[in-house]
Amino acid sequence: MSTDLPQLFRQPALPSHVSICEVSPRDGLQAESTTLPVPVRLELIHRLTEAGLTSIEAGSFVSPRAVPQMADTRSVLDGLDLDSAATYPVLVPNRRGLDDAIAAGAVDVSVFLSVTESFSQANLGDSLQATTERGLEVARAATTAGLRVRGYLSMVFGDPWEGAVDPQDVASAARRLVDAGCTTVSLGDTIGTATPGHVTAVLDSLVSAGIPIDSVALHTHNTYGQALANVYSALQAGVRQFDASAGGIGGCPFARTASGNLATEDLLWMLDGLGISTGVDIEAVAATSQWLSDQLGTPLPSATPSAVLSR
Repeated sequence: MSTDLPQLFRQPALPSHVSICEVSPRDGLQAESTTLPVPVRLELIHRLTEAGLTSIEAGSFVSPRAVPQMADTRSVLDGLDLDSAATYPVLVPNRRGLDDAIAAGAVDVSVFLSVTESFSQANLGDSLQATTERGLEVARAATTAGLRVRGYLSMVFGDPWEGAVDPQDVASAARRLVDAGCTTVSLGDTIGTATPGHVTAVLDSLVSAGIPIDSVALHTHNTYGQALANVYSALQAGVRQFDASAGGIGGCPFARTASGNLATEDLLWMLDGLGISTGVDIEAVAATSQWLSDQLGTPLPSATPSAVLSR
Protein backbone atom coordinates (compact mmCIF):
# COMPACT_ATOMS: atom_id res chain seq x y z
CA MET A 1 0.00 0.00 0.00
CA SER A 2 1.10 3.60 -0.46
CA THR A 3 -0.11 6.94 0.76
CA ASP A 4 -0.01 10.42 -0.65
CA LEU A 5 1.82 12.66 1.76
CA PRO A 6 0.64 16.21 2.47
CA GLN A 7 2.09 18.93 0.29
CA LEU A 8 5.29 20.19 1.84
CA PHE A 9 5.58 23.83 2.89
CA ARG A 10 8.56 24.45 5.15
CA GLN A 11 8.46 27.16 7.79
CA PRO A 12 12.05 28.39 8.23
CA ALA A 13 11.57 29.43 11.86
CA LEU A 14 10.55 25.92 12.95
CA PRO A 15 12.88 23.04 13.94
CA SER A 16 14.03 20.78 11.11
CA HIS A 17 13.74 17.64 13.23
CA VAL A 18 11.72 16.61 16.27
CA SER A 19 11.53 13.46 18.37
CA ILE A 20 8.36 11.69 19.41
CA CYS A 21 7.86 9.77 22.62
CA GLU A 22 5.21 7.14 21.88
CA VAL A 23 3.04 6.67 24.95
CA SER A 24 0.33 4.26 23.81
CA PRO A 25 1.74 1.11 25.50
CA ARG A 26 1.64 2.84 28.90
CA ASP A 27 -0.31 6.10 29.09
CA GLY A 28 -2.66 4.87 26.39
CA LEU A 29 -3.44 1.37 27.61
CA GLN A 30 -3.76 2.34 31.27
CA ALA A 31 -6.93 4.28 30.41
CA GLU A 32 -8.59 1.33 28.67
CA SER A 33 -11.04 -1.03 30.36
CA THR A 34 -9.49 -3.98 28.50
CA THR A 35 -6.26 -5.37 29.90
CA LEU A 36 -4.10 -6.72 27.09
CA PRO A 37 -1.86 -9.74 27.76
CA VAL A 38 1.90 -9.38 27.68
CA PRO A 39 2.37 -10.92 24.17
CA VAL A 40 -0.06 -8.36 22.69
CA ARG A 41 1.62 -5.48 24.53
CA LEU A 42 4.98 -6.67 23.20
CA GLU A 43 3.59 -6.93 19.68
CA LEU A 44 2.38 -3.34 19.96
CA ILE A 45 5.82 -2.14 21.04
CA HIS A 46 7.57 -4.13 18.30
CA ARG A 47 5.23 -2.71 15.65
CA LEU A 48 5.88 0.83 16.87
CA THR A 49 9.63 0.22 16.90
CA GLU A 50 9.50 -1.08 13.33
CA ALA A 51 7.61 2.08 12.35
CA GLY A 52 10.68 4.09 13.35
CA LEU A 53 9.73 5.27 16.83
CA THR A 54 12.79 5.24 19.06
CA SER A 55 11.28 6.23 22.42
CA ILE A 56 8.34 4.09 23.51
CA GLU A 57 6.84 3.87 26.97
CA ALA A 58 6.89 0.19 27.89
CA GLY A 59 4.77 0.22 31.05
CA SER A 60 4.84 1.21 34.68
CA PHE A 61 5.79 -0.30 38.03
CA VAL A 62 2.67 0.68 39.90
CA SER A 63 0.32 -1.36 42.04
CA PRO A 64 -1.57 -3.83 39.81
CA ARG A 65 -4.58 -3.21 42.02
CA ALA A 66 -4.57 0.47 41.09
CA VAL A 67 -3.67 0.02 37.41
CA PRO A 68 -4.26 -3.61 36.37
CA GLN A 69 -3.57 -2.75 32.73
CA MET A 70 0.11 -2.30 33.63
CA ALA A 71 0.52 -5.58 35.53
CA ASP A 72 3.44 -7.74 34.37
CA THR A 73 5.52 -4.82 33.09
CA ARG A 74 8.60 -6.82 34.14
CA SER A 75 7.58 -9.51 31.65
CA VAL A 76 7.24 -6.84 28.98
CA LEU A 77 10.79 -5.64 29.64
CA ASP A 78 12.00 -9.24 29.49
CA GLY A 79 10.73 -9.36 25.90
CA LEU A 80 12.54 -6.20 24.77
CA ASP A 81 16.11 -5.53 23.72
CA LEU A 82 17.04 -2.93 26.31
CA ASP A 83 20.50 -2.53 24.76
CA SER A 84 19.11 -1.40 21.40
CA ALA A 85 19.16 2.13 20.02
CA ALA A 86 15.51 2.51 21.03
CA THR A 87 14.60 3.48 24.59
CA TYR A 88 11.72 1.95 26.53
CA PRO A 89 11.07 4.10 29.61
CA VAL A 90 8.90 2.80 32.44
CA LEU A 91 7.01 4.92 34.93
CA VAL A 92 8.06 4.57 38.59
CA PRO A 93 5.86 6.36 41.15
CA ASN A 94 7.91 5.60 44.27
CA ARG A 95 11.11 3.99 45.55
CA ARG A 96 9.60 0.51 45.51
CA GLY A 97 8.66 0.99 41.86
CA LEU A 98 12.19 2.17 41.10
CA ASP A 99 13.71 -0.85 42.85
CA ASP A 100 11.43 -3.16 40.86
CA ALA A 101 12.35 -1.39 37.61
CA ILE A 102 16.08 -1.71 38.32
CA ALA A 103 15.64 -5.39 39.17
CA ALA A 104 13.86 -5.84 35.84
CA GLY A 105 16.80 -4.31 33.96
CA ALA A 106 15.24 -0.96 33.10
CA VAL A 107 17.69 1.71 31.96
CA ASP A 108 15.13 4.47 31.32
CA VAL A 109 12.56 5.55 33.89
CA SER A 110 10.01 8.31 34.27
CA VAL A 111 8.82 10.07 37.38
CA PHE A 112 5.87 12.40 37.69
CA LEU A 113 4.82 15.34 39.80
CA SER A 114 1.57 17.22 40.03
CA VAL A 115 1.57 21.00 39.85
CA THR A 116 -1.63 21.17 41.93
CA GLU A 117 -2.67 20.04 45.38
CA SER A 118 -6.04 18.62 44.27
CA PHE A 119 -4.63 16.33 41.63
CA SER A 120 -1.91 15.14 43.97
CA GLN A 121 -4.57 14.13 46.46
CA ALA A 122 -6.78 12.51 43.79
CA ASN A 123 -4.01 10.71 41.94
CA LEU A 124 -1.56 9.78 44.67
CA GLY A 125 -3.62 10.12 47.83
CA ASP A 126 -1.19 12.46 49.55
CA SER A 127 -0.31 16.13 49.84
CA LEU A 128 1.48 18.00 47.08
CA GLN A 129 4.50 18.51 49.32
CA ALA A 130 4.71 14.82 50.17
CA THR A 131 4.30 13.56 46.61
CA THR A 132 6.76 16.14 45.27
CA GLU A 133 9.42 15.11 47.79
CA ARG A 134 8.79 11.44 46.99
CA GLY A 135 9.04 11.99 43.23
CA LEU A 136 12.22 14.04 43.50
CA GLU A 137 13.80 11.45 45.79
CA VAL A 138 13.06 8.77 43.19
CA ALA A 139 14.54 10.93 40.42
CA ARG A 140 17.73 11.52 42.41
CA ALA A 141 18.04 7.84 43.29
CA ALA A 142 17.54 6.80 39.67
CA THR A 143 20.14 9.29 38.49
CA THR A 144 22.61 8.05 41.11
CA ALA A 145 21.97 4.49 39.88
CA GLY A 146 22.97 5.55 36.35
CA LEU A 147 19.50 5.47 34.82
CA ARG A 148 18.19 8.04 32.37
CA VAL A 149 15.29 9.91 33.95
CA ARG A 150 12.36 11.68 32.32
CA GLY A 151 10.06 13.90 34.36
CA TYR A 152 6.34 14.41 33.82
CA LEU A 153 4.31 17.31 35.15
CA SER A 154 0.54 16.89 35.43
CA MET A 155 -2.08 19.68 35.47
CA VAL A 156 0.26 22.17 33.81
CA PHE A 157 -2.47 24.06 31.96
CA GLY A 158 -5.44 23.73 34.29
CA ASP A 159 -6.96 21.60 37.03
CA PRO A 160 -10.60 20.43 37.06
CA TRP A 161 -10.87 21.03 40.80
CA GLU A 162 -8.77 24.19 41.21
CA GLY A 163 -9.15 25.87 37.82
CA ALA A 164 -6.32 28.08 36.55
CA VAL A 165 -2.70 27.13 37.18
CA ASP A 166 -0.01 29.82 37.50
CA PRO A 167 2.78 29.35 34.90
CA GLN A 168 5.27 30.29 37.62
CA ASP A 169 4.18 27.27 39.64
CA VAL A 170 4.86 25.13 36.57
CA ALA A 171 8.30 26.64 36.15
CA SER A 172 9.14 25.99 39.81
CA ALA A 173 8.08 22.34 39.57
CA ALA A 174 10.02 21.89 36.31
CA ARG A 175 13.10 23.44 37.90
CA ARG A 176 12.92 20.89 40.73
CA LEU A 177 12.78 18.02 38.26
CA VAL A 178 15.76 19.29 36.29
CA ASP A 179 17.75 19.85 39.49
CA ALA A 180 16.91 16.26 40.55
CA GLY A 181 18.50 14.88 37.37
CA CYS A 182 15.68 14.72 34.82
CA THR A 183 17.02 15.24 31.31
CA THR A 184 13.55 15.97 29.92
CA VAL A 185 10.49 17.56 31.49
CA SER A 186 7.23 16.72 29.74
CA LEU A 187 4.50 19.33 30.26
CA GLY A 188 1.13 17.61 30.55
CA ASP A 189 -2.04 19.28 29.35
CA THR A 190 -3.82 16.68 31.44
CA ILE A 191 -7.40 17.82 30.80
CA GLY A 192 -6.80 19.33 27.37
CA THR A 193 -7.70 22.93 28.22
CA ALA A 194 -4.54 24.59 26.87
CA THR A 195 -4.61 27.02 23.96
CA PRO A 196 -1.63 28.19 21.87
CA GLY A 197 -1.11 31.45 23.76
CA HIS A 198 -1.23 29.57 27.04
CA VAL A 199 1.46 27.19 25.80
CA THR A 200 3.68 30.15 24.88
CA ALA A 201 3.20 31.74 28.30
CA VAL A 202 4.17 28.54 30.13
CA LEU A 203 7.21 27.97 27.95
CA ASP A 204 8.32 31.58 28.50
CA SER A 205 8.10 30.97 32.25
CA LEU A 206 10.31 27.89 32.00
CA VAL A 207 12.93 29.64 29.89
CA SER A 208 12.94 32.55 32.36
CA ALA A 209 13.59 30.01 35.13
CA GLY A 210 16.73 28.88 33.30
CA ILE A 211 15.32 25.65 31.86
CA PRO A 212 16.72 24.98 28.37
CA ILE A 213 14.00 24.65 25.75
CA ASP A 214 15.85 21.56 24.47
CA SER A 215 14.95 19.77 27.70
CA VAL A 216 11.21 20.48 27.39
CA ALA A 217 8.61 18.15 25.87
CA LEU A 218 4.89 18.76 25.37
CA HIS A 219 2.20 16.21 26.17
CA THR A 220 -1.17 17.32 24.79
CA HIS A 221 -4.70 15.97 25.07
CA ASN A 222 -7.32 16.75 22.46
CA THR A 223 -10.34 17.38 24.71
CA TYR A 224 -11.18 20.68 22.99
CA GLY A 225 -9.50 19.95 19.67
CA GLN A 226 -6.47 22.11 20.46
CA ALA A 227 -3.70 19.51 20.53
CA LEU A 228 -2.11 20.23 17.15
CA ALA A 229 -2.50 24.00 17.51
CA ASN A 230 -0.67 23.75 20.82
CA VAL A 231 2.08 21.66 19.22
CA TYR A 232 2.53 24.33 16.55
CA SER A 233 2.84 27.01 19.22
CA ALA A 234 5.49 24.93 20.99
CA LEU A 235 7.35 24.40 17.71
CA GLN A 236 7.50 28.16 17.25
CA ALA A 237 9.07 28.42 20.71
CA GLY A 238 11.74 25.84 19.79
CA VAL A 239 10.35 22.72 21.46
CA ARG A 240 11.59 19.59 19.69
CA GLN A 241 10.13 16.79 21.79
CA PHE A 242 6.49 15.73 21.75
CA ASP A 243 4.49 12.92 23.32
CA ALA A 244 1.83 11.18 21.23
CA SER A 245 -0.20 7.99 21.23
CA ALA A 246 -1.05 5.71 18.32
CA GLY A 247 -4.66 6.29 17.30
CA GLY A 248 -5.11 8.88 20.04
CA ILE A 249 -5.61 6.17 22.64
CA GLY A 250 -5.50 7.19 26.27
CA GLY A 251 -6.27 9.97 28.68
CA CYS A 252 -5.79 10.23 32.40
CA PRO A 253 -7.93 7.75 34.38
CA PHE A 254 -7.44 9.85 37.53
CA ALA A 255 -8.58 13.21 36.13
CA ARG A 256 -12.12 14.23 35.37
CA THR A 257 -12.75 15.44 31.78
CA ALA A 258 -9.44 14.06 30.47
CA SER A 259 -9.87 12.59 26.99
CA GLY A 260 -7.67 11.13 24.32
CA ASN A 261 -4.01 11.85 23.78
CA LEU A 262 -2.74 13.56 20.67
CA ALA A 263 -2.73 10.86 17.99
CA THR A 264 0.71 10.01 16.64
CA GLU A 265 -0.66 9.93 13.09
CA ASP A 266 -2.21 13.39 13.45
CA LEU A 267 1.12 14.75 14.65
CA LEU A 268 3.05 13.02 11.87
CA TRP A 269 0.72 14.35 9.16
CA MET A 270 1.25 17.93 10.31
CA LEU A 271 5.00 17.53 10.74
CA ASP A 272 5.34 15.90 7.31
CA GLY A 273 3.53 18.85 5.77
CA LEU A 274 5.90 21.27 7.49
CA GLY A 275 8.95 19.35 6.28
CA ILE A 276 9.96 18.46 9.85
CA SER A 277 11.63 15.06 9.95
CA THR A 278 10.89 12.44 12.60
CA GLY A 279 12.19 9.19 11.12
CA VAL A 280 8.75 7.66 11.64
CA ASP A 281 6.63 5.95 8.95
CA ILE A 282 3.09 7.34 9.21
CA GLU A 283 1.63 4.45 7.25
CA ALA A 284 3.15 1.86 9.57
CA VAL A 285 1.82 3.73 12.62
CA ALA A 286 -1.63 3.96 11.02
CA ALA A 287 -1.65 0.21 10.39
CA THR A 288 -0.59 -0.39 13.99
CA SER A 289 -3.44 1.79 15.24
CA GLN A 290 -5.97 -0.20 13.28
CA TRP A 291 -4.47 -3.42 14.63
CA LEU A 292 -4.62 -2.01 18.17
CA SER A 293 -8.26 -1.06 17.69
CA ASP A 294 -8.98 -4.69 16.83
CA GLN A 295 -7.13 -5.92 19.92
CA LEU A 296 -9.12 -3.62 22.18
CA GLY A 297 -12.39 -4.21 20.38
CA THR A 298 -13.16 -0.52 20.16
CA PRO A 299 -12.63 2.31 17.68
CA LEU A 300 -9.77 4.66 18.51
CA PRO A 301 -10.29 8.45 18.67
CA SER A 302 -8.25 9.46 15.63
CA ALA A 303 -9.72 9.16 12.13
CA THR A 304 -6.31 9.68 10.52
CA PRO A 305 -5.34 5.97 10.33
CA SER A 306 -8.33 5.16 8.13
CA ALA A 307 -7.70 8.22 5.96
CA VAL A 308 -4.02 7.37 5.54
CA LEU A 309 -4.58 3.73 4.69
CA SER A 310 -7.43 4.40 2.25
CA ARG A 311 -5.46 6.75 0.00
